[in-house]
Amino acid sequence: MVESQIRPSDVTDRRVTAAMSAIPREAFVPERLATFAYSDDALHVGPDAVMLSPTVLARLVQLADINPDDAVLVIGGCSGYAAAIVAQIAKSVVALLPDRVSATAVASACRSIAIDNVTAVAGVLSEGWKAQCPYAVIVVEGGVEAVPEALKSQLADGGRLVAIEVERGLGHAFLLQKTGEFFVRRDTFQAAAQLLKGFESPKPAFVF
Repeated sequence: MVESQIRPSDVTDRRVTAAMSAIPREAFVPERLATFAYSDDALHVGPDAVMLSPTVLARLVQLADINPDDAVLVIGGCSGYAAAIVAQIAKSVVALLPDRVSATAVASACRSIAIDNVTAVAGVLSEGWKAQCPYAVIVVEGGVEAVPEALKSQLADGGRLVAIEVERGLGHAFLLQKTGEFFVRRDTFQAAAQLLKGFESPKPAFVF
């Protein structure tokens, strides 16, 4: 997977390629999908739950430029694979899942391969996880139309948020960096992702 999919896709960060070589992707997918674990496709791992393709995830993690002493919040995905990859690079990871069943499954999968720096929690994805903020990095494993203010407020000064903006089925990854009270955005590569619940653009109020 790394040699045929990841490296040819402009992923040059050796920490990312090493992490994806070390972590067995099949440990984070349902048994029915095990034979597809290393295909470069997004996998539907549950109702309204999509795991990003390995290439898209690798490029998103590379874009975040995670440091060894960083505390990272990984949101969505439902499989825990992204959190496991990030955990090979960062100091600590909070994996925020939409329900306790998913959180328990992610915690179990991490234990099964001796990952001890991931804390799996359940909550509303768009609200983030205040208990352990601020975060140096927030990785949103999925599509967004807008970044909720709650997530922006949980970034440390200098912190980075990466996600995939989607509109009418099209998408592109972007980096949002916090500097003081300001946020600087940089759009990068094209990518597809399923829109996460709670990350829709605010709808204008109807006026009579």
